[in-house]
Amino acid sequence: MIFNSIDFLFYFLPIFFLLYLISPDKVKNVTLVSGSLVFYAKGEPRYLLLLILSVYINYYVGLALGKSNRYNRFEYKAETDLKYRKRKRKLLTVAVIGNIGVLALFKMHVGDVSLPLGLSFYTFQVLSYLIDVYHGTVKREGSLLQFATYITMFPKLISGPITDYGAVKDALSERKVTVEQLQDGLKLFTLGLGLKVLLADRVGILWHEVQVTGFESISTGLAWLAAVAYSMKIYFDFYGYSLMAMGLGQMLGFSLPINFKNPYMVRSVREFYRRWHMTLGSWFCRYVYIPLGGSHGGEMQTVRNLLIVWVLTALWHGTTANFLLWGILLWLCIVLERQVEKLGIGKHLSVLPHLYLWGIIPVSWMCFAITDVADLTVYLGRMFGATEGIYVRAGDWQTALGNYGILLLVAVLCCTPLLEKVYHKLKKSLLGSLLLGVLFWVCVHRIVQEGNNPFMYFRF
Repeated sequence: MIFNSIDFLFYFLPIFFLLYLISPDKVKNVTLVSGSLVFYAKGEPRYLLLLILSVYINYYVGLALGKSNRYNRFEYKAETDLKYRKRKRKLLTVAVIGNIGVLALFKMHVGDVSLPLGLSFYTFQVLSYLIDVYHGTVKREGSLLQFATYITMFPKLISGPITDYGAVKDALSERKVTVEQLQDGLKLFTLGLGLKVLLADRVGILWHEVQVTGFESISTGLAWLAAVAYSMKIYFDFYGYSLMAMGLGQMLGFSLPINFKNPYMVRSVREFYRRWHMTLGSWFCRYVYIPLGGSHGGEMQTVRNLLIVWVLTALWHGTTANFLLWGILLWLCIVLERQVEKLGIGKHLSVLPHLYLWGIIPVSWMCFAITDVADLTVYLGRMFGATEGIYVRAGDWQTALGNYGILLLVAVLCCTPLLEKVYHKLKKSLLGSLLLGVLFWVCVHRIVQEGNNPFMYFRF
């Protein structure tokens, strides 16, 4: 089941929230876990058991990792403490390898099996919890129900945002849902729905048309235009989902983390990925980059650490060669940016860094989108005029610009802080409520007419 579907909007959501709101506070977690499992089973019934097993096994691993060493103060205390720490380290190692191993098996499509919904996201949440418990950053969760609520909560279950246990632990045991929270959450959900259905899905049609035409039969102008369209599609698809998840979380009494912060408005690839899928970037920084030494061991060690992070980030998204190319390209850009920054060149430039970013990001997204390396080579060749076109229609980019120009302009404007400013200014007013109401029903009309289009991170 996905958020932008009639089944979710008019069946699951109203029925679930009716049951959730009338549930006593002590039973709300039971209702939420039950509803989340129904939500997951509706979309992926064959992997429901895998999700339940992950929750159950990792809960008991967390209990063991968080158990204190209660030896009496006798002569061998130091030795027993050392043995105890070694046992915990071994347990954590086995748990990390086990969780990542399951994810890796599905990522490699063993037996041509599809990736279970949300596996990448809930695996990383499990790992963050176990590592934090091991290091004593958070206390172990003693309640299986509360741990299950943290992992299976349906707003963030299938596509994030990746949420630290510490960020929601208090709300797991005690939370209040007010009328204002329900209203604000529903408004935020509607905004995200609009970005998904009316921007991401619509601008994505241009990218689909180019795929149907064939990469060798498009002009350089159309190749760039379609790359920009895909850049807008993936942004508003994932940004829209994240807003919908935050809105639903707010309606449930949880504060889920922000996942995007105007990434296209920055001046470097490094800053872009500090603002894009922020919870994933934060996870890799906290559990990979910093433990490796971060940027404190000299330039060569920093470059190595960045390479490891970007290779792992690429593999998290997929195991085909194009994802590795995507990760390496971004790593190279970040390394070069560090060198330019050390030379002090960038600080004296104004618009040039923005042009560089708007040029490199669409190219990088093509490495992300086109899984076949041969097709990717053709597409990049058409972008830079390095490969000969076949039956290229003159003026194809002008036709596409005429059909999608206004939509692309709206998308670019919505990449700026303007969208957020207008939303926060109007959301409390009657006019804002009416506009969001109209937006919701326009989205419903689109969904009924054209069907629900799954989120791009639905199978990551």
